[in-house]
Amino acid sequence: MGASDIKNGGLREQLKARLKSDRQVVVDTFRADGKPEKLLIGLRQSVDAVLSTAWDAAALPENTALVAVGGYGRGELFPYSDVDVLILLREAPDEAARHKLEELVQLLWDLGLEVGHSIRTVDECLSESKADITVQTSLLEARLVTGSRALFEELQQRYNEAMDPQVFFHAKISEMRQRHAKYEDTPFALEPNCKESPGGLRDLQVILWVAKAAGLANSWRTLATRNLITREEARHLMEKERAFKDIRVRLHLHAGRREDRLVFDVQTAIAESLGLAATGEGVDMRRASEYLMQRYYWAAKTVTQLNTILVQDIEAHLFPQGYSSVPINERFNDVNAFIDISSDDVFQKSPSALLEMFVLMTEHPELKGMTARTIRAMWNARNLIDDEFRADPVNRAYFLRILQAPQGIIHALRRMNEFSILGRYLPNFRKIVGQMQHDLFHVYTVDQHILMVVRNMRRFTMTEHAHEYPFCSQLMANFPQHWLLYVAALFHDIAKGRGGDHSKLGVADVEQFCRDHGIGKEDTELVAFLVEQHLTMSQVAQKQDLSDPDVIENFAKTVRDERHLTALYLLTVSDIRGTSPKVWNAWKAKLLEDLYKMTLRVLGGEPHNADRELKNRQQEALATLRLYGLPPDAHEALWSQLDVAYFLRHDASDIAWQTRALYDRLNSEKPVVKCRLAPIGEGLQIAVYIKDQPDLFARICGYFDRKNFSILDAKIHTTKHGYALDTFLVTEQSFAKSYRDIISLIEHELCELLQSRQPLAPPSKGRLSRLSRTFPVQPTVDLRPDERGQYYLLSVTANDRTGLLYSIANVLTKYKVNLHTAKIMTLGERVEDVFLVDGASLANARTQLQLETDLLEALKV
Repeated sequence: MGASDIKNGGLREQLKARLKSDRQVVVDTFRADGKPEKLLIGLRQSVDAVLSTAWDAAALPENTALVAVGGYGRGELFPYSDVDVLILLREAPDEAARHKLEELVQLLWDLGLEVGHSIRTVDECLSESKADITVQTSLLEARLVTGSRALFEELQQRYNEAMDPQVFFHAKISEMRQRHAKYEDTPFALEPNCKESPGGLRDLQVILWVAKAAGLANSWRTLATRNLITREEARHLMEKERAFKDIRVRLHLHAGRREDRLVFDVQTAIAESLGLAATGEGVDMRRASEYLMQRYYWAAKTVTQLNTILVQDIEAHLFPQGYSSVPINERFNDVNAFIDISSDDVFQKSPSALLEMFVLMTEHPELKGMTARTIRAMWNARNLIDDEFRADPVNRAYFLRILQAPQGIIHALRRMNEFSILGRYLPNFRKIVGQMQHDLFHVYTVDQHILMVVRNMRRFTMTEHAHEYPFCSQLMANFPQHWLLYVAALFHDIAKGRGGDHSKLGVADVEQFCRDHGIGKEDTELVAFLVEQHLTMSQVAQKQDLSDPDVIENFAKTVRDERHLTALYLLTVSDIRGTSPKVWNAWKAKLLEDLYKMTLRVLGGEPHNADRELKNRQQEALATLRLYGLPPDAHEALWSQLDVAYFLRHDASDIAWQTRALYDRLNSEKPVVKCRLAPIGEGLQIAVYIKDQPDLFARICGYFDRKNFSILDAKIHTTKHGYALDTFLVTEQSFAKSYRDIISLIEHELCELLQSRQPLAPPSKGRLSRLSRTFPVQPTVDLRPDERGQYYLLSVTANDRTGLLYSIANVLTKYKVNLHTAKIMTLGERVEDVFLVDGASLANARTQLQLETDLLEALKV
């Protein structure tokens, strides 16, 4: 065949059909036997054969070669990966040769191959390789497909001669660190990239690249033969590599395109294709995707461990350096600022050294890490941590010394978790390593969340972080035995995924830990209390009315004394901040701090007296008003129209701000809208004063919805003379940049909207985020009278989405339900809102049922 055959399309159709047929056979075989290696090799062989045929048909000069590079050069091809080829020339092509090359490349694209091609001479290859580490890496795995073997061997010889293994090592390790930073230096992302994330396929490839460049090995078996890794380590690496390849193949086939991310949308499908299934029911159900991801994280963790060892070993081979060894004790030395075992059998002779090493690292901050020899010995000795080891008083003392260390606690716990020591010592902790949390607000696996909470708690003790949360730092400074709080943090979520209430199950675990480690009765009781009640303070602060004396009294009875209150407050702040960067905000901080201070007064013997609180707030507000220069009696007319509930639900600064804005507009015919930066330091505070109207709350929510503002809090009040005085706390990302313009715009637009009294626009159903679509929350609505029978509490749970609050407000307007307060709690992608309402229609049981039904319909997407 010649070039004309390419043009007439006969060969193209023939090769296209062959590729399709071969591909189908290979994929069907994989789906039957589940062996990714056979699929990768089968696809590569099919493409090799097609490329060879196309090459022959192109009738190129004899002194040219078709070379596979990159992953294709490595000898494996994923279903939708690029086919990277180098067309190697002896010399620059003439016009005829260039025309043939263009026809060849066009044919390859016409066949449906995602071709990444380059056309270069040997000299050009070496020049590009020197300038670009990516080109140098792809040529490292070059493989001749067809054409001139002599030319290919010349390229290989000159490439090898030009290779500087030390420069290549530094470049690839630097590249790896940059890639890790892009993925936040953790293999535990909830949607990892199985190719690029830390602990993934790329990390395995980096090791083989630098080993091959150094002339050490080109496979795991060869690395074991050269004693750079043990046979057991080589086996683990081959197992994990195969597992990642299997997942990547399934991702490609499922998506029908190149896809390397284990995003939420596909995790269940990939898990089921691997034969994994959900277990349990209801709140005790574990999804198939959770089993998949836990396997993935364990594999990525193993790769991370072995990657650390191999990088050090190869670096030591490439960069022999001066050996500075200083004894720390008879078991450990300081070798070039890394802790090193004194002999290979240290852990066999003294298993307690597995924990002693981490104690020493907290006591010697100059130690930057562990030598490869130490890591390897520790990794191979981890099975020595058994029941006998855990029962040894020496080991229990070592573990407590780590928690009680003056510094380095978090580094120690994270290293212990990374190298599977923490999970071996605390077996129940091992169960939650890599465990997913599909609650839409935790962005970390359970073990990473727990360590994040310990870290947050630890930062309260450090002067360099005192500016972040001054109140917490102040409380921590006066709290003895900080380490007890770390114990509570370690155990607060340790029972997740076991079925049942994890708070109660965790109590049994932590009580056993305290007994085993000789912790006194009083301290044990405190830690157990914290584990059992770690969600309570958050729920009271965010869902209950803190102006209600009974709420504060009941919470005070729960905590009993200042020590329990302070400990619970510190754990609650650390816990919420450890769920996701998006969940914590200044409003939640204020609610928790207010609850702490009000409860502390009650515990100090000062009952939560509404009259005294009312008087204090009014006096403080009056003092502020005097600073504004208002007449002494300016407040009287407005305040005479406000009841006690108003003063108890607003801070003194809010009362003064609203009084200053409204004292001379008591009977205003026009709406009054005032806006300011919220005193809590985040968001905007908006006050609306207008003659009351049934659809007011819905109208205001509709405006905020159109502006994409998130409502954090709403206080709804009606004066004695029939005016609505409503206050909202709203937030949006752009506020900080141009808040003056936004404030003016809100005051003008919202005032005009309220004055126009246009009909309410129908609520949009909004769009759920990808995460919410994958893990939908079953909407719930609960309407029940409060304890006094004066109001109703309406609790709503649903996926967060644009327009949700406006949809709820529309339904309340339809049933003429009056709103008094709105507690808006957004937890990542999940909302848990509580409304205090009343209305004549709620007295009818049938109407109540219809209201709940309509609300559920409004919450659906």
